[in-house]
Amino acid sequence: MSMKLGARRAAAAAAALAAVTSGFGAMAAERIVKVYNWSDYIDESILEDFTKETGIKVQYDVFDSNEILETKLLAGKTGYDVVVPSGNFLSRQIQAGVFQKLDKSKLSNLSNMWPVINERVAIYDPGNVYAIDYMWGTTGIGFNEAKIKERMPDAPVGSLDMLLKPEVVAKFKDCGIHVLDAPEEIIPIGMKYLGLDPNSNDPEDIKKSAAAWEAVRPNIQKFHSSEYINALANGDICLVLGWSGDILQARDRADEAKNGQVISYRIPKEGTQMWLDMMAIPKDAKNVAEAHEFLNYIMRPEVIAKASNFTNYANGNLASQQHLNKELFEDTTVYPDEATLQNLFVKKPYDSKTQRIVTRAWTKIVSGK
Repeated sequence: MSMKLGARRAAAAAAALAAVTSGFGAMAAERIVKVYNWSDYIDESILEDFTKETGIKVQYDVFDSNEILETKLLAGKTGYDVVVPSGNFLSRQIQAGVFQKLDKSKLSNLSNMWPVINERVAIYDPGNVYAIDYMWGTTGIGFNEAKIKERMPDAPVGSLDMLLKPEVVAKFKDCGIHVLDAPEEIIPIGMKYLGLDPNSNDPEDIKKSAAAWEAVRPNIQKFHSSEYINALANGDICLVLGWSGDILQARDRADEAKNGQVISYRIPKEGTQMWLDMMAIPKDAKNVAEAHEFLNYIMRPEVIAKASNFTNYANGNLASQQHLNKELFEDTTVYPDEATLQNLFVKKPYDSKTQRIVTRAWTKIVSGK
Protein backbone atom coordinates (compact mmCIF):
# COMPACT_ATOMS: atom_id res chain seq x y z
CA MET A 1 0.00 0.00 0.00
CA SER A 2 1.53 3.33 -1.03
CA MET A 3 1.91 6.02 1.63
CA LYS A 4 -0.30 8.40 -0.41
CA LEU A 5 -3.10 5.83 -0.65
CA GLY A 6 -2.73 5.04 3.02
CA ALA A 7 -2.92 8.74 3.89
CA ARG A 8 -5.99 9.21 1.68
CA ARG A 9 -7.67 6.23 3.33
CA ALA A 10 -6.76 7.49 6.78
CA ALA A 11 -8.15 10.92 5.89
CA ALA A 12 -11.35 9.35 4.53
CA ALA A 13 -11.74 7.27 7.70
CA ALA A 14 -11.22 10.38 9.81
CA ALA A 15 -13.81 12.28 7.77
CA ALA A 16 -16.29 9.42 8.11
CA LEU A 17 -15.73 9.30 11.86
CA ALA A 18 -16.22 13.06 12.06
CA ALA A 19 -19.48 12.77 10.12
CA VAL A 20 -20.73 10.01 12.42
CA THR A 21 -19.68 11.96 15.51
CA SER A 22 -21.38 15.04 14.11
CA GLY A 23 -24.51 12.96 13.50
CA PHE A 24 -24.49 11.73 17.07
CA GLY A 25 -23.98 15.32 18.20
CA ALA A 26 -26.99 16.43 16.19
CA MET A 27 -29.05 13.62 17.65
CA ALA A 28 -27.92 14.50 21.16
CA ALA A 29 -28.67 18.15 20.52
CA GLU A 30 -32.26 17.51 19.40
CA ARG A 31 -34.41 19.36 21.90
CA ILE A 32 -37.86 18.22 22.90
CA VAL A 33 -40.58 19.09 25.40
CA LYS A 34 -43.21 16.52 26.32
CA VAL A 35 -46.59 18.07 27.15
CA TYR A 36 -49.63 16.34 28.67
CA ASN A 37 -52.77 18.47 28.36
CA TRP A 38 -56.55 18.16 28.26
CA SER A 39 -58.20 17.16 24.98
CA ASP A 40 -59.41 19.95 22.63
CA TYR A 41 -57.40 22.46 24.63
CA ILE A 42 -54.96 24.26 22.35
CA ASP A 43 -54.69 25.68 18.86
CA GLU A 44 -52.14 23.26 17.39
CA SER A 45 -50.54 26.02 15.32
CA ILE A 46 -49.16 27.32 18.64
CA LEU A 47 -47.11 24.12 18.97
CA GLU A 48 -45.89 24.39 15.37
CA ASP A 49 -44.92 28.05 15.81
CA PHE A 50 -43.07 27.24 19.04
CA THR A 51 -41.02 24.58 17.26
CA LYS A 52 -40.28 26.87 14.31
CA GLU A 53 -39.04 29.61 16.60
CA THR A 54 -37.08 27.57 19.14
CA GLY A 55 -36.22 24.33 17.33
CA ILE A 56 -37.77 22.47 20.28
CA LYS A 57 -39.98 19.60 19.14
CA VAL A 58 -43.26 19.20 21.06
CA GLN A 59 -44.56 15.74 21.94
CA TYR A 60 -48.19 16.47 22.79
CA ASP A 61 -50.49 13.94 24.44
CA VAL A 62 -53.99 14.41 25.86
CA PHE A 63 -56.19 13.19 28.72
CA ASP A 64 -59.76 13.96 29.78
CA SER A 65 -59.84 13.61 33.56
CA ASN A 66 -57.78 14.87 36.48
CA GLU A 67 -57.80 11.36 37.93
CA ILE A 68 -55.91 9.98 34.91
CA LEU A 69 -53.22 12.65 35.25
CA GLU A 70 -52.99 12.26 39.02
CA THR A 71 -52.49 8.50 38.77
CA LYS A 72 -49.49 9.07 36.48
CA LEU A 73 -48.04 11.82 38.69
CA LEU A 74 -48.31 9.86 41.93
CA ALA A 75 -46.85 6.73 40.32
CA GLY A 76 -43.78 8.72 39.25
CA LYS A 77 -41.87 8.56 35.97
CA THR A 78 -44.62 10.32 34.04
CA GLY A 79 -42.41 10.85 31.01
CA TYR A 80 -43.72 14.44 30.70
CA ASP A 81 -42.14 17.85 31.14
CA VAL A 82 -45.30 19.99 31.34
CA VAL A 83 -48.66 18.83 32.71
CA VAL A 84 -51.98 20.63 33.21
CA PRO A 85 -53.78 19.74 36.46
CA SER A 86 -56.79 21.63 37.79
CA GLY A 87 -56.14 23.76 40.86
CA ASN A 88 -57.65 21.55 43.56
CA PHE A 89 -55.68 18.57 42.26
CA LEU A 90 -52.53 20.70 41.93
CA SER A 91 -52.71 21.56 45.63
CA ARG A 92 -52.78 17.93 46.73
CA GLN A 93 -50.06 17.05 44.22
CA ILE A 94 -47.80 19.83 45.52
CA GLN A 95 -48.16 18.35 49.01
CA ALA A 96 -47.25 14.94 47.57
CA GLY A 97 -44.02 16.45 46.20
CA VAL A 98 -44.59 15.59 42.53
CA PHE A 99 -43.67 19.01 41.07
CA GLN A 100 -40.52 21.09 40.97
CA LYS A 101 -40.47 24.79 41.76
CA LEU A 102 -40.48 27.11 38.76
CA ASP A 103 -37.26 28.95 37.99
CA LYS A 104 -38.80 32.39 37.70
CA SER A 105 -35.55 33.84 36.34
CA LYS A 106 -36.37 31.92 33.12
CA LEU A 107 -39.96 33.17 32.99
CA SER A 108 -39.74 36.81 31.92
CA ASN A 109 -43.38 36.78 30.79
CA LEU A 110 -44.69 36.24 34.33
CA SER A 111 -45.21 40.01 34.39
CA ASN A 112 -48.12 39.51 31.94
CA MET A 113 -50.18 37.47 34.39
CA TRP A 114 -53.44 38.70 35.93
CA PRO A 115 -53.16 39.53 39.68
CA VAL A 116 -56.85 38.69 40.31
CA ILE A 117 -56.33 35.18 38.95
CA ASN A 118 -52.96 34.77 40.69
CA GLU A 119 -54.70 35.49 44.00
CA ARG A 120 -57.19 32.67 43.41
CA VAL A 121 -54.45 30.34 42.21
CA ALA A 122 -52.56 31.06 45.46
CA ILE A 123 -55.29 29.16 47.33
CA TYR A 124 -53.78 26.06 45.73
CA ASP A 125 -50.19 27.20 45.22
CA PRO A 126 -49.21 29.74 47.91
CA GLY A 127 -46.86 32.31 46.42
CA ASN A 128 -47.46 30.93 42.90
CA VAL A 129 -44.29 28.88 43.29
CA TYR A 130 -45.06 25.73 41.30
CA ALA A 131 -47.46 26.64 38.49
CA ILE A 132 -48.86 29.24 36.12
CA ASP A 133 -52.52 29.57 35.17
CA TYR A 134 -53.28 28.34 31.65
CA MET A 135 -57.07 28.71 31.41
CA TRP A 136 -59.96 29.22 33.79
CA GLY A 137 -63.67 28.97 33.48
CA THR A 138 -66.91 27.86 35.04
CA THR A 139 -68.93 24.67 35.23
CA GLY A 140 -72.44 25.33 34.03
CA ILE A 141 -75.41 24.48 31.86
CA GLY A 142 -75.14 23.78 28.15
CA PHE A 143 -78.29 23.19 26.18
CA ASN A 144 -79.86 22.85 22.75
CA GLU A 145 -82.22 25.82 22.56
CA ALA A 146 -84.88 24.28 20.30
CA LYS A 147 -84.99 20.89 22.01
CA ILE A 148 -85.32 22.40 25.48
CA LYS A 149 -87.96 24.91 24.40
CA GLU A 150 -89.95 22.19 22.65
CA ARG A 151 -90.16 20.18 25.86
CA MET A 152 -90.47 23.04 28.34
CA PRO A 153 -91.03 26.55 26.94
CA ASP A 154 -90.34 28.21 30.32
CA ALA A 155 -87.39 25.97 31.22
CA PRO A 156 -85.18 27.54 33.95
CA VAL A 157 -82.05 27.39 31.79
CA GLY A 158 -80.12 29.75 34.09
CA SER A 159 -80.66 27.56 37.15
CA LEU A 160 -79.33 24.25 38.46
CA ASP A 161 -83.01 23.23 38.61
CA MET A 162 -82.37 22.07 35.01
CA LEU A 163 -80.33 19.16 36.36
CA LEU A 164 -81.20 18.79 40.03
CA LYS A 165 -84.97 19.34 40.23
CA PRO A 166 -86.43 15.90 39.43
CA GLU A 167 -89.65 17.10 37.80
CA VAL A 168 -87.68 19.48 35.54
CA VAL A 169 -84.81 17.22 34.50
CA ALA A 170 -87.22 14.36 33.71
CA LYS A 171 -88.65 16.42 30.85
CA PHE A 172 -85.33 16.20 28.99
CA LYS A 173 -84.44 12.56 29.53
CA ASP A 174 -85.59 11.57 26.04
CA CYS A 175 -83.30 14.05 24.24
CA GLY A 176 -80.15 13.09 26.15
CA ILE A 177 -78.40 14.47 29.24
CA HIS A 178 -74.68 14.28 30.03
CA VAL A 179 -72.89 15.30 33.24
CA LEU A 180 -69.14 15.67 33.79
CA ASP A 181 -67.36 12.66 35.25
CA ALA A 182 -65.76 14.95 37.82
CA PRO A 183 -66.78 14.21 41.43
CA GLU A 184 -64.66 17.03 42.87
CA GLU A 185 -66.84 19.47 40.94
CA ILE A 186 -70.24 17.82 40.74
CA ILE A 187 -70.59 16.96 44.45
CA PRO A 188 -69.73 20.54 45.56
CA ILE A 189 -72.09 21.98 42.92
CA GLY A 190 -74.81 19.82 44.45
CA MET A 191 -73.96 21.33 47.84
CA LYS A 192 -74.12 24.87 46.44
CA TYR A 193 -77.57 24.09 44.98
CA LEU A 194 -78.78 22.88 48.37
CA GLY A 195 -77.52 26.02 50.11
CA LEU A 196 -74.60 24.22 51.76
CA ASP A 197 -70.95 25.27 51.81
CA PRO A 198 -69.42 23.70 48.65
CA ASN A 199 -66.12 23.44 50.54
CA SER A 200 -67.65 21.45 53.38
CA ASN A 201 -65.91 18.21 54.36
CA ASP A 202 -68.84 17.14 56.54
CA PRO A 203 -69.86 13.61 55.49
CA GLU A 204 -73.53 14.57 56.03
CA ASP A 205 -73.26 17.42 53.52
CA ILE A 206 -71.61 15.10 50.99
CA LYS A 207 -74.39 12.60 51.61
CA LYS A 208 -77.07 15.24 50.96
CA SER A 209 -75.47 16.28 47.66
CA ALA A 210 -75.06 12.64 46.61
CA ALA A 211 -78.74 11.99 47.41
CA ALA A 212 -79.76 14.93 45.19
CA TRP A 213 -77.76 13.49 42.29
CA GLU A 214 -79.05 9.97 42.92
CA ALA A 215 -82.61 11.31 42.69
CA VAL A 216 -82.03 12.51 39.11
CA ARG A 217 -79.63 9.73 38.08
CA PRO A 218 -82.27 7.77 36.05
CA ASN A 219 -82.52 10.73 33.67
CA ILE A 220 -78.79 11.02 32.97
CA GLN A 221 -77.53 9.18 29.91
CA LYS A 222 -73.80 9.43 30.58
CA PHE A 223 -71.13 10.79 32.91
CA HIS A 224 -68.18 11.78 30.72
CA SER A 225 -65.80 14.73 30.51
CA SER A 226 -65.28 15.16 26.77
CA GLU A 227 -67.84 13.24 24.68
CA TYR A 228 -70.51 15.84 25.30
CA ILE A 229 -68.81 18.41 23.04
CA ASN A 230 -69.57 16.59 19.80
CA ALA A 231 -72.79 15.08 21.15
CA LEU A 232 -74.16 18.56 21.87
CA ALA A 233 -72.87 19.99 18.59
CA ASN A 234 -74.46 17.15 16.57
CA GLY A 235 -77.81 17.30 18.36
CA ASP A 236 -77.32 13.85 19.91
CA ILE A 237 -77.96 15.28 23.40
CA CYS A 238 -79.85 18.37 24.54
CA LEU A 239 -78.55 19.16 28.04
CA VAL A 240 -75.20 18.99 29.83
CA LEU A 241 -73.53 20.10 33.02
CA GLY A 242 -70.11 20.81 31.58
CA TRP A 243 -67.20 23.21 31.25
CA SER A 244 -67.92 26.63 29.78
CA GLY A 245 -65.40 26.58 26.95
CA ASP A 246 -66.29 23.04 25.89
CA ILE A 247 -69.94 24.03 25.53
CA LEU A 248 -69.00 27.13 23.53
CA GLN A 249 -66.80 24.90 21.35
CA ALA A 250 -69.88 22.73 20.75
CA ARG A 251 -71.79 25.88 19.78
CA ASP A 252 -69.08 26.86 17.29
CA ARG A 253 -68.87 23.36 15.81
CA ALA A 254 -72.64 23.35 15.25
CA ASP A 255 -72.41 26.78 13.60
CA GLU A 256 -69.57 25.66 11.34
CA ALA A 257 -71.46 22.50 10.37
CA LYS A 258 -74.60 24.55 9.63
CA ASN A 259 -76.60 21.65 11.08
CA GLY A 260 -79.33 23.76 12.61
CA GLN A 261 -78.35 23.02 16.23
CA VAL A 262 -78.26 26.21 18.33
CA ILE A 263 -76.26 25.70 21.54
CA SER A 264 -76.15 28.06 24.52
CA TYR A 265 -74.37 28.22 27.88
CA ARG A 266 -75.47 29.67 31.22
CA ILE A 267 -73.68 30.21 34.52
CA PRO A 268 -76.19 28.97 37.14
CA LYS A 269 -77.78 31.78 39.17
CA GLU A 270 -77.16 29.76 42.36
CA GLY A 271 -73.42 30.07 41.71
CA THR A 272 -70.99 27.42 40.56
CA GLN A 273 -67.36 26.40 40.57
CA MET A 274 -64.69 28.61 39.10
CA TRP A 275 -61.98 26.18 38.11
CA LEU A 276 -58.39 26.97 37.20
CA ASP A 277 -56.21 24.77 35.00
CA MET A 278 -52.51 25.14 35.72
CA MET A 279 -49.27 24.34 33.93
CA ALA A 280 -46.59 22.74 36.09
CA ILE A 281 -43.33 20.81 35.67
CA PRO A 282 -43.16 17.30 37.18
CA LYS A 283 -40.27 16.61 39.51
CA ASP A 284 -39.03 13.83 37.20
CA ALA A 285 -39.12 15.98 34.02
CA LYS A 286 -36.15 15.27 31.77
CA ASN A 287 -36.29 18.47 29.69
CA VAL A 288 -36.53 21.17 32.33
CA ALA A 289 -34.95 24.01 30.32
CA GLU A 290 -37.28 23.28 27.41
CA ALA A 291 -40.27 23.14 29.78
CA HIS A 292 -39.47 26.65 31.01
CA GLU A 293 -39.12 27.90 27.43
CA PHE A 294 -42.53 26.41 26.64
CA LEU A 295 -44.18 28.02 29.67
CA ASN A 296 -42.62 31.37 28.88
CA TYR A 297 -43.83 31.13 25.28
CA ILE A 298 -47.37 30.28 26.44
CA MET A 299 -47.35 33.40 28.64
CA ARG A 300 -46.82 35.69 25.66
CA PRO A 301 -50.00 37.77 25.38
CA GLU A 302 -50.64 37.03 21.70
CA VAL A 303 -49.94 33.29 22.15
CA ILE A 304 -52.26 32.65 25.10
CA ALA A 305 -54.89 34.86 23.41
CA LYS A 306 -54.71 32.57 20.38
CA ALA A 307 -55.28 29.60 22.69
CA SER A 308 -58.29 31.32 24.31
CA ASN A 309 -59.74 32.28 20.93
CA PHE A 310 -59.56 28.60 19.96
CA THR A 311 -60.85 27.06 23.19
CA ASN A 312 -63.40 29.75 24.17
CA TYR A 313 -61.92 29.82 27.68
CA ALA A 314 -60.69 32.79 29.67
CA ASN A 315 -56.99 32.79 30.57
CA GLY A 316 -54.99 34.13 33.50
CA ASN A 317 -52.98 36.58 31.41
CA LEU A 318 -54.05 40.21 31.78
CA ALA A 319 -51.87 41.46 28.90
CA SER A 320 -53.57 39.02 26.51
CA GLN A 321 -56.96 40.72 26.70
CA GLN A 322 -56.20 43.23 23.96
CA HIS A 323 -55.50 40.29 21.62
CA LEU A 324 -58.71 38.36 22.33
CA ASN A 325 -61.56 38.16 19.84
CA LYS A 326 -63.91 41.00 20.79
CA GLU A 327 -66.97 38.74 21.02
CA LEU A 328 -65.10 36.36 23.34
CA PHE A 329 -63.86 39.06 25.72
CA GLU A 330 -67.31 40.70 25.84
CA ASP A 331 -69.09 37.38 26.44
CA THR A 332 -70.08 37.43 30.12
CA THR A 333 -70.30 33.63 30.21
CA VAL A 334 -66.52 33.62 29.53
CA TYR A 335 -65.40 36.78 31.32
CA PRO A 336 -68.17 37.21 33.94
CA ASP A 337 -69.11 40.56 35.45
CA GLU A 338 -67.96 41.35 38.99
CA ALA A 339 -71.21 40.27 40.68
CA THR A 340 -71.17 36.86 38.96
CA LEU A 341 -67.47 36.45 39.68
CA GLN A 342 -68.11 37.00 43.38
CA ASN A 343 -70.75 34.26 43.35
CA LEU A 344 -68.32 31.67 42.00
CA PHE A 345 -66.56 29.39 44.45
CA VAL A 346 -63.05 27.99 44.25
CA LYS A 347 -62.92 24.39 45.45
CA LYS A 348 -60.33 23.62 48.07
CA PRO A 349 -58.79 20.13 47.95
CA TYR A 350 -60.26 17.31 50.00
CA ASP A 351 -58.20 15.63 52.69
CA SER A 352 -57.61 11.92 52.04
CA LYS A 353 -60.41 10.76 54.35
CA THR A 354 -63.00 13.04 52.71
CA GLN A 355 -61.70 12.09 49.27
CA ARG A 356 -62.52 8.43 49.96
CA ILE A 357 -66.05 9.38 51.04
CA VAL A 358 -66.56 11.44 47.87
CA THR A 359 -65.16 8.68 45.65
CA ARG A 360 -67.50 6.08 47.17
CA ALA A 361 -70.49 8.41 46.80
CA TRP A 362 -69.57 9.14 43.19
CA THR A 363 -69.16 5.47 42.28
CA LYS A 364 -72.66 4.87 43.58
CA ILE A 365 -74.08 7.82 41.61
CA VAL A 366 -72.42 6.87 38.31
CA SER A 367 -73.31 3.17 38.59
CA GLY A 368 -76.88 3.99 39.59
CA LYS A 369 -76.69 1.24 42.23
